[in-house]
Amino acid sequence: MTDLDWLPRGTDVNVPSVARTYDYLLGGAHNLAVDREMGDRMLRVLPGARHLVRLNRAFLRRAVTHLVDSGITQFIDLGSGIPTAGNVHEVAPRAKVVYVDKDPVAVAHARLIVAGDERVAVVRADLRDPADVLSRPEVTGLLDLDRPVALLMLLVLHFSPDSEDPAGCVARYRDRLAPGSCLVISHATADRRVETMRAAAATVRRSNSRDNLVYRTRAEVTALFDGFELEEPGVTGCALWRPDGVGSVADDPDDNAQVYVGLGRKPRDRGPLT
Repeated sequence: MTDLDWLPRGTDVNVPSVARTYDYLLGGAHNLAVDREMGDRMLRVLPGARHLVRLNRAFLRRAVTHLVDSGITQFIDLGSGIPTAGNVHEVAPRAKVVYVDKDPVAVAHARLIVAGDERVAVVRADLRDPADVLSRPEVTGLLDLDRPVALLMLLVLHFSPDSEDPAGCVARYRDRLAPGSCLVISHATADRRVETMRAAAATVRRSNSRDNLVYRTRAEVTALFDGFELEEPGVTGCALWRPDGVGSVADDPDDNAQVYVGLGRKPRDRGPLT
């Protein structure tokens, strides 16, 4: 066995992957030299990058716990990456969870990690095609889309430029999901550290990655929740969304607000007005 035998057939080892770079920044082991190189370049221009991905992971835990406490038992994690400690099915062990990612390495490892767990499915698909994602047998066979579902889009929409109409993509998911369903988003911004974040985006562009960072303002991230009722505290800095103790908040206030997050709920039918 070689060091690369764990890779799915056809993986281009010369092209970095956002999913694998994220795994590297979290301290994971399922990444290649090219991913570590991109991660190290990112750390040189954005030294707090490891803090940001860990704060995002802490937000995932808080958001999923809140959703479970509110009665949600079904989750679709879009752009889920490579499952590591604290992923959705671990935070919500009694819920049904579908992980969706386009990266073959992320999908292959997700399937290995959750093998034998009948409450979890893994789909290789592009989140930008809601009709395809929601019609996959792994989704329709595990989830009841006539009941509320939590849709997680964490650190993925900032890889979708305006030309791909990310708001329209979110709306197509919203229209298919049942009333009472929830949307959770985390999204990088350049509202702080403008020059630093520009340099970080340039680093990704120069890395030969197939993904590019597109930052959005708080107002633009809020607009992605059109048709959902935002829960308190609305769209805010990642660490400022219902912090609950050690690990929720960083020492640097810019780290705490470098990623915007929010949780919205699709209104339930209220019946005809009288």
